[in-house]
Amino acid sequence: MTPRAWLLFALSSVIWGLPYLFIKVAVDADIPPAFIAWSRVALGAVLVLPLAWWRGVLPGLRSRCWPIAAFAACEIAVPFILIAIGERHLSSSLTAILIASMPLLVALLSTRFSPADKPTGLRLFGLFIGLGGVVALLGVDVAGRPDELLGAALVLVAALAYATAAIIVDRRLADLDPLGPVAASLCLATLALLPSALATPPPRVATLSLAALGSLAGLGVVCTALGLVVFFQLIAAAGPSRASVITYVNPVVAVVLGVLVLHEHLGLMSVAGLLLILAGSWLSTGGGRSRIGPLADRAAELTP
Repeated sequence: MTPRAWLLFALSSVIWGLPYLFIKVAVDADIPPAFIAWSRVALGAVLVLPLAWWRGVLPGLRSRCWPIAAFAACEIAVPFILIAIGERHLSSSLTAILIASMPLLVALLSTRFSPADKPTGLRLFGLFIGLGGVVALLGVDVAGRPDELLGAALVLVAALAYATAAIIVDRRLADLDPLGPVAASLCLATLALLPSALATPPPRVATLSLAALGSLAGLGVVCTALGLVVFFQLIAAAGPSRASVITYVNPVVAVVLGVLVLHEHLGLMSVAGLLLILAGSWLSTGGGRSRIGPLADRAAELTP
């Protein structure tokens, strides 16, 4: 790890710890979740597509149109809307903690779709630890509050969609430069989300605060376009295995931002749940050394 690689790692950790903060600011400003998701994807597509074209990674994608469409749905369109809806009922901190369970869900799905990576031994133990952290969060932190339980359920479905996207990458897209499928997926998701965005327009721009407008811009420009560029440079500088460790750092960044910027309360059970989920994710993916671990990290980190 060179000083440049450490700098890129720090930048990636911050950039992909920001989305939950930006989404919370936007939904609290009464911007509809569908419009939040669409504006983020559209901005990202406008900025990423020329880069993908310049790098020459778009030709040949037509033969993978169905896997790319499935990836666009599972990695972008569906989770982006679900997370935004979920944050109507949850704090940004709790949302980030629940999304951190994605590697656990990849390990769980691998028992069915990737038998060679079926968790056993210490990895199976880690799976139970991580899922125990999720159960603790749902059973203690949000128990008895139906609106928060609904939000948590939607966020967990989003995490499951991210995990499904990892399986799609593994089985159908792993041989491609990831920038190509991601750019194409952003374009497809922009078109798919457009009807919902038109059906639920945001309040008039004049009535929106600078924080809300800045959050929309930040989601598209910083968290999607800039995040991709920085992460690809991190992979080149440090390698995919070291770069994938960011999965275990950005939830912590998101929690700290939620507490410091939005003054969210973080209870003892939330901290315990986060530690259990991160520890379980690390163990269940073989400490980042198994094939399914880096795969899950790459798929999730491309478009958080």
